[in-house]
Amino acid sequence: MFLKDLQKNGQATQEHLDKYLNSWGDSDVISAMRHALNGGKRLRAYLAVKGAAAYDIPIDQSIWPASAIEAIHAYSLVHDDLPCMDDDDLRRGIPTIHKKWNNATAVLAGDALQSLGFELVLNPACSEKESVRSELALSLAKAAGGQGMVLGQALDIAAESAQTPLDLDQITALQRGKTGALLGWAVKSGAILAQEDPMPLSLYAQAVGLAFQIADDVLDVQGDPEKAGKRLMKDASAGKATFVSLLGLEQAKARSQHLIDQACDAVSPLGKGADALQQCAKFIISRDS
Repeated sequence: MFLKDLQKNGQATQEHLDKYLNSWGDSDVISAMRHALNGGKRLRAYLAVKGAAAYDIPIDQSIWPASAIEAIHAYSLVHDDLPCMDDDDLRRGIPTIHKKWNNATAVLAGDALQSLGFELVLNPACSEKESVRSELALSLAKAAGGQGMVLGQALDIAAESAQTPLDLDQITALQRGKTGALLGWAVKSGAILAQEDPMPLSLYAQAVGLAFQIADDVLDVQGDPEKAGKRLMKDASAGKATFVSLLGLEQAKARSQHLIDQACDAVSPLGKGADALQQCAKFIISRDS
């Protein structure tokens, strides 16, 4: 049931993005944007829609922040795959932008996807209230920028050449930015749309974001490259500290399960509205890609 719901939501998000970009033409940059937006599990979009649904916000509104977070996430992956960063040939099982086109097109497509994210949350169809759209855009900028995802990426790059591997607290801080910030915004966007207290979703997001990264570290060690659609064992070959290298495989799995339990407890006051979020949290540590 959950996987069908995830797939259905992902399809709705894809259709919304395709429709929005339909009139943009077919230049290399626009084609590369479409390429980057294609595929993936759309977990962030799902969290945005279900976080909003917990407050009775309809999908015709929540699809805008859901699409926005996928655009921002896609931009981060396009840039992360560049030779100057992780230098990856595959993403979601298809060639990365710089491989299919070139480095310049990848940089520009990533830039355009970042702008698209803000364009989507600032669209009047997202909310009739300017203050709500402004809060969505401001909070998204913080989550994506030098206080959030970009900071996490910078810390990750610095760790590659550090004399001493990062300790557990440093890895946790790094991942709260690199992975957790955008996941957190996706969940909390629903409370912003509803103008409700974001605390239950914030606590959920903090726990889920960290559990997601621990699960990624586990998959990097024991996952299937074909299912993952990307190169695995990158961190181990680079000598970087991960939750698995610091905690061991079994303790890392136990830590992620504890975090998911915390996440489910955090949103339990939302009643039936929490069901989808709780199912998503459990899926995050059981996925195989």
